[in-house]
Amino acid sequence: MMFSGIFSDPLPVGALAPDFTLPDDSGHTVSLSALKGRNVVLVFYPGDDTPGCTRQLCEFRDSWNGVKERGVEVFGVNPQSAGRHQNFRKKFQFPFPLLVDQERAVAKLYNASGLIVKRTVYLIGPDGVIRFAQRGMPKPSVVLAAAK
Repeated sequence: MMFSGIFSDPLPVGALAPDFTLPDDSGHTVSLSALKGRNVVLVFYPGDDTPGCTRQLCEFRDSWNGVKERGVEVFGVNPQSAGRHQNFRKKFQFPFPLLVDQERAVAKLYNASGLIVKRTVYLIGPDGVIRFAQRGMPKPSVVLAAAK
């Protein structure tokens, strides 16, 4: 279908999350498989330092005590460079890494790629199964409620 990329849904809750390996803004490598046993939040967002994306990531920053209490690892994901991610992260003091998905390969795996990266949030359980998946800007408390 011609518009399937535009209108695609996120991966379904209950599906096994696709494994990936990406560099973060500090040059470290992050692999989902290495995080097995932890709850992981992936926040796919269109661009660094844009109003909606900044607000969304700041909400996770401002909810950091709740994130840590639940033992959740949070990652922002978009195709921009490590340098742009570093500047954005430093400016807003994000306590979590920003992953560099330059080819949008991971965004494609997670049905978050279109004309731009689609704002999509996932919570992946310690067993690698998707426990929360939603487009838009769900509140961190709603996302974290899926962590068990």
